[in-house]
Amino acid sequence: MVVDDQDLVRAGFRMVLDAQPGISVVAEAADGDEVLAVLADLPADVVLMDIRMPRVDGVEATRRVVAHHPDTKVIVLTTFDLDSSVTAAIAAGASGFLLKDVTPEFMIEAVRSVHRGDAVVDPVSTRRLLRQAAPLLAGSPQPDRGDAARIAALTPREREVLTLMAHGATNAEIAAAHFVAETTVKTHVGNILAKTGSRDRVQAVVLAFRTGLVH
Repeated sequence: MVVDDQDLVRAGFRMVLDAQPGISVVAEAADGDEVLAVLADLPADVVLMDIRMPRVDGVEATRRVVAHHPDTKVIVLTTFDLDSSVTAAIAAGASGFLLKDVTPEFMIEAVRSVHRGDAVVDPVSTRRLLRQAAPLLAGSPQPDRGDAARIAALTPREREVLTLMAHGATNAEIAAAHFVAETTVKTHVGNILAKTGSRDRVQAVVLAFRTGLVH
């Protein structure tokens, strides 16, 4: 699903995505207030969500999608790299962000990555994003006993991997740091997501900040 108040943007994204095998744009919306009603009739696996829209912005719309359609992943779209609204959207449950001037190839891969449960923020931007977002992620919402239990269920190695994820390390970088194969890291990441109940690695990182595992 593509959500943007500019008709031309929606048309461009639809054209690029519909041309890819295995990807189909099933719905569009011009405002965040329309998203839930459209998803009720036309469920989507991934939503490309503009941050700045009239009436209901992308942050609030993301919060609503995550609350009512937990299996739907949200990628927020922004004109400004690391806009403060992006940080708020990540905290609200978005799986990552894309700049609106992203190349078609990167956007396509981002949609596929999010559908697989991976992050879509490139490593350099991830590091900067997390440095900026850390205070917000650590304080909202406050952790509960369930959060602590999910972190406690991780093995020492899984906590090490989650910590590296939180600092923006890629699977390849984590593998190099621990002298293991990248497939081993993918197994660790899968275990982390399962044990913490995280929809994707971005939300696992949010949990790591919120519980104080990462400062």
